[in-house]
Formats: sequence, C-alpha cells, structure tokens
Amino acid sequence: MKLDHSQISRIQQANDIVDVISEHVKLTRKGREMVGLCPFHDDHKPSMNVNPDKQIFKCFACSAGGDVIKFIQMREGLSFMRAVERLAERAGIKLTLPKRTAGQQPEGDPADIEKVNKWAMKFWQKNLLDNSIGEKCREYIKGRQITEKTSEEYSLGFASEKWDDFLNAAKKKIPEKLMLAAGLIVSNEQGNYYDKFRNRLMFPIIDASSRVIGFGGRTLGDDPAKYMNSPATIIFDKSNCVYGLDKARHEIVSSGTVTVVEGYTDVIMAHQAGCKNVVATLGTSFTAGHARLLRRYAKNIVLIFDSDTAGAAAAERALEICLAERIDIKLASVPQGKDPCDFVLAKGGQAFKELMGAATDVMQYRWEKLTEKFGSSDNLADRRAATEEFLRTVSAASKGGTLDAIMHGLIINRLSRILQIPAEDIRRELARRGGPSRQAVINTIENAKVSSVELEGFGAKAQAEIVEVLLNEPRLFESAARKIKAADFDVQVLREIWLLIENASAGGAEYSLTDLLAQTESKDVSGLMVKLSDNGQDVETLRKRLNGAMEAMEECRNKKSQTGKKTNDDEMLKRISDIKGKPDRRNPGLMRI
Repeated sequence: MKLDHSQISRIQQANDIVDVISEHVKLTRKGREMVGLCPFHDDHKPSMNVNPDKQIFKCFACSAGGDVIKFIQMREGLSFMRAVERLAERAGIKLTLPKRTAGQQPEGDPADIEKVNKWAMKFWQKNLLDNSIGEKCREYIKGRQITEKTSEEYSLGFASEKWDDFLNAAKKKIPEKLMLAAGLIVSNEQGNYYDKFRNRLMFPIIDASSRVIGFGGRTLGDDPAKYMNSPATIIFDKSNCVYGLDKARHEIVSSGTVTVVEGYTDVIMAHQAGCKNVVATLGTSFTAGHARLLRRYAKNIVLIFDSDTAGAAAAERALEICLAERIDIKLASVPQGKDPCDFVLAKGGQAFKELMGAATDVMQYRWEKLTEKFGSSDNLADRRAATEEFLRTVSAASKGGTLDAIMHGLIINRLSRILQIPAEDIRRELARRGGPSRQAVINTIENAKVSSVELEGFGAKAQAEIVEVLLNEPRLFESAARKIKAADFDVQVLREIWLLIENASAGGAEYSLTDLLAQTESKDVSGLMVKLSDNGQDVETLRKRLNGAMEAMEECRNKKSQTGKKTNDDEMLKRISDIKGKPDRRNPGLMRI
C-alpha cells in the first residue's frame, strides 16, 4: 500500500530527527550538528552526524544515511511502510490508508494480527475495570503491591473464567480465522473454538514499535501452567522478544545498559521503583535472539537471576552468547529464595540498582564458579583442572561466533587477567583447541558497512556530477531536463535519483532533500543522496559544473555512436574535476560513493 506524499511529509515534519535518533543513540552537539556512535556498524568513536537543519543523518564510516524514516527503517529492521506507521503513531497522526483490493493482503497479515491483539488488550482491560468481573483480579494486583497507576500504564487486563468470553465478544467484529492466527483462540478435536486465556491476569507484550505483538497470562486459579504466553505467530516469537522494551528503551539507550530479569512482575516492580532499564524474557532462558534485539539499544547486558543455582546454569548459556554475539554480559543474582520482585519490595529500588551495578563479568563469573567447584586451595592439579575446563568452555563458545580482530584481542586479554596467565600462552592454547586463532578471525566491521557504489569511468562520473548538482540546487533542474532524460543514466541508482527529482519537480515545484528521501524505500538510494547532497558551493559554481557535465555526457554519446570506441576517460574526468574544483589525483578513473 502507498501513502500520498503529503501524509509522508507531514509525518517527517512531526518527528524531529534529533529527537527520534536520541531515543536510540546518545547525541552530543558539535557545531551546528549533532554527533553520536553509529548503530549500523561497530562504532568506537562518533562517526554519525545528524543535521537538524536538513533533517538528515549520515555516517562517515559506513555510509548509512537518510531521513528520519530511513533511520527507523534501518534501526528497527522495518519495512518502509511500517517505519512510516511507527512514526505516525509516535506523533499521534492517524494515517488515511488506501482501501485494500480483494486478495491484496494475505490472511494473517502482520498489521491485522496487531489490530486483533490491540482489540483483545482493550477488551481485557475493560474486564479488569468492571466492578464485578474484575474484582478478584484487582485484589490480586493490589496484593502484589502494583499500584493502579502502574496497572494502567502497563495495560494490565483480566481474562475471565468463561470458555468463550473473548470469542463471543470478538466474533461480532473479527473473523475467527484471524483470532486463530493471533493465537487468541484454540480449537478442540470437534473443531469448536474456545478462548486460549481463561481466568488469568493478562500482560500485553508490546515491542519497541509500540505494536501489541502477544500476551502473557498469569493464572488466578489452580491451573498447573502458572504462566502462559501467546503461541508463535507471524509477529511474535518469544525467543526473539522481551517484555517491557517499549517502556525501557529510552532509559536503556541513555544508560547504555539493559537489565534482563525472568518475570513480568519483576519488570513492573523494578520500573515502579525507578529502575527503568529493565526487561524480561518470556518464560524462556536468555537466547542469542534476545541478545541481538537488545544489542540495538545497549552495549552492556546485565542478567539477574533468582538464585546462585539458576545463575550457575545461566552462566554457561550467557558465556556462549557473549562471545557469539559480541556483546558484554554481566551476571548477578538476588539472595536465594527471592525473586527480583520480592527483592525490590523488601529492599527498594536503590538496592536493586546497586545489585545491578555490582554484577560480575560473565567470564569472571564462570571462572569463580569453577574455582568453587574444584576448591579454593592452591593445589596445582585442582587449578589446572579448573583452567582446562574454563578454556574448553570459552573455546567451544567461540566457535559459534564471528569475532573481529578487536574482540578477539579483548577476549584474550580478559582471560589473561582472570587466569593470571600470559596472553600469548592463552592464544596458543585456544588455537590448539580450535578456538579463535589469528587465521580464523573475521572482520565483521567491514561486513556491517553499507555497500559502496563504484562509479567507474567518465559516463558514470558525469551522471553522478549532474545528480549531485541538482540535489544541491533544485532551481537548475529545468535547464538540465531540456537536455537530459532518465534513459541517459545507465547507472541504476543514479537513474532512480533522477526519476525522484523529475517527479518532485513536476509542475515547476521546488523540492528539498527530505522530499526526495520520503519518496524512496531504498536504503542505498537514500544513503547516496545524502552523501551527494553535502555540498556548500554557490549556485553559479554549481551551474558551471552542471553545464560541463552535460557537455561531457553529450560528447561521450556522440563519440560512442560515431566510432563505437571508448572515449579518453582520464582526459574527460579531468575536465569534470577541474570544474568541480577538487581533482582526484589518486585515481581519476574511479569515483567511490
């Protein structure tokens, strides 16, 4: 489905790019622009610039760039349309979507599933607030010391004991097949449908895009399944989702750290006590999918477990994930017999923050548990056994990951400090075991970069020159369009930009860079436009560059048609560079964008 340009432009204007990016990346002012660590590659020094005047961002290291829509599209892994919807929701703008034609959307479309979930959330909220229906559930919530304000903030609800309460209310508006696709109803052997969630306190699971993607339900009766989650759907997979991210992500970005607990009420109570960077796994152990999700927002993860025994088991999994996903993980545990919710209630939010602050690096944690296992004596045999098992664990975990040279060195040095063994000895031992050796190291930073566009030869560079001029001076398009057509561009990405400019200029309209960015869903096209638009030359200089490039293109076409031979690229490229005022002495035949 396509939105008209006026709606997209309105959404751009309602979402200031500095405000939006600041929700994901810490920005600091540098002159007239803002700078921060680029989230699209492994950035160690601020290489992303955000221009408040132009409402664009650009990374000088990996070439990512675009407007506020492109940032959300890339940051949260969304389609262009979903990124637009996400920003519309953020700004409180109601979109007017074109009507769907018959058969246009497949059954179980993600947007439809999310709408059904949102309807269910409101239905169960209404149940909870009903004087008679929700009394028992409200008493339970009060007993857990969750305030009415917090209950409302987290949209808690109540699924009644009836087998068809939700079904009967929803089927007046929602097809049963859609409820089934959302996992809100199930069928028996006879094919009859009934509610999946009954007599449960309902916790809506909302993602970072504010979509209601699923539910968790806590039984209020004697059901042996104390907690129950939505089944896997087209928008929900508990191994790749966490609870509370919608509420926690701003604090996570600001602090650079996310704390992961195990339960819904653990998250709610932590937030209620002022610990706002806490999320929970959904009845499953911490997975690589969780790490990849949270790595978008934080560089450090703290895992909080109910007891030391749970922590010991989790340390094995966390160490593997730490190495495989290249993210720092620390472990902490609350006193045995308590869960984080109980701990916060007993000790308060400040004590919980101190618990998080005292968390132990996962490698150190694993080593301490092994030394406990083999005894704390100085017996050489025991120490060797502990060291052997520890290196075996690290080696096995490292095989599943893709480590760059920096991460490889950090791991070696960290092990050296923990074990008090020379780094080179550890490097040799890990290599012997098949762990990360120098030859096995892969530089994932390069893989994370946005692929560059190579413009080789005179024709391609002349085309890029024309596009660059027109991005910087829209008033020159009319004169260019008299001589140049889209068919003259044989570099696909440049042809796409020309067509965007041509469309935006219809009827003599004067376009802006944000207008053009709003019309493309391509990350490569938007990134290239941002790069080419970064020019501060005056209009007369730009006009000379445009005329020179168009003359060069015309000469190239004429020579090719007359002789079929290649033109003297070096000579013509020098002419373009002389006009531009910045010749490329290193390689006049290649322009790398």
